[in-house]
Amino acid sequence: MKKTTSFLSREGEARPSRCPDNSAFKQQKLPAWKPQLNIATVLSSFFLSGAFCLSVGICLILAANSVREIQIDYSDKCSDCSKLRENSSNWNKECHCSVNFTLKEDILGDVFMYYGLQNFYQNHRRYVISRSDAQLLGRDVNIQKSYCAPFTTYQNGTPMAPCGAIANSIFNDTIDLFYNLKSSVIQVPLLKTGNSWWTDKNVKFRNPKSNNLSSAFAGTARPPYWQKPVYMLDEEDEKNNGYINDDLIIWMRVSAFATFRNLYRRVQRIRQFADGLPAGNYTFRISYNFPVTKFKGRKHVILSTVVWSGGSNPFLGIAYVVSGTAATLTGFVIAAIHLRLRKKKTYFQK
Repeated sequence: MKKTTSFLSREGEARPSRCPDNSAFKQQKLPAWKPQLNIATVLSSFFLSGAFCLSVGICLILAANSVREIQIDYSDKCSDCSKLRENSSNWNKECHCSVNFTLKEDILGDVFMYYGLQNFYQNHRRYVISRSDAQLLGRDVNIQKSYCAPFTTYQNGTPMAPCGAIANSIFNDTIDLFYNLKSSVIQVPLLKTGNSWWTDKNVKFRNPKSNNLSSAFAGTARPPYWQKPVYMLDEEDEKNNGYINDDLIIWMRVSAFATFRNLYRRVQRIRQFADGLPAGNYTFRISYNFPVTKFKGRKHVILSTVVWSGGSNPFLGIAYVVSGTAATLTGFVIAAIHLRLRKKKTYFQK
């Protein structure tokens, strides 16, 4: 009998206790703020949040509506060039077209020029990953191990620079803007640099280290659908060539939707255009290179101003207004339910 008792005691001592320590942290007794919700705090929170969202939404919608914007679809107006580009063998043939339009009122302030594409899906998984970030950083890498296939090398083994489907399909139309003033035609000065983010040019994209950019890209070739090698994208500005070219950087930032716009140029505010674009007759002269008929796409050119909240997209303002309206209506519903239940309670107490 004694042996059995000693065996049980030893067995009990061998088992560790599973109870947590008797501390404030492990017993969940730390001091904390526990709000006591009542009808006054609940209704005030709903009404205040609703009023805040409504006011912010209205301000955003008013700001978006104050943006001056003109959008021109030139897909059909350049139909001859579009038919020429349907045949890929005509890639080296130039084709130009002109589109006339009129500004009835002045567009004051900074004016931005965008190109817009419709029905062009950049969000396909294989398209999105078809690039080599290491190559775009100017490193000497083996692009055969990247996701650039089939746009990696030519049959003779010459690597493409830059590689991948995104770079190969870059938007390469050239758009110039002219102001028709009486009998004279004035070209509107456009800025092609300073349109990308600082992090893009200094962190994500870099040229190979070399004193001569053409020698740095020796042994490489342009992508199949390009007309120029990467080190000759901007013949007027040597600093805007290679992987740090603004047009290339902006295009490599793929869109999530099939209809999108990308920043193309900014109007330089000098001479007649110091205050913006004056009212009058204008002409877009377009070097048509980017085909869209095969995927039933459309091409636009947009002139627009910006405000403190961005462009003319009212989606954020509408979202705030909907959220504020929902919060306010919820507050009224809760108030009505509370008054109805309080009347019933008073009735039963009588």
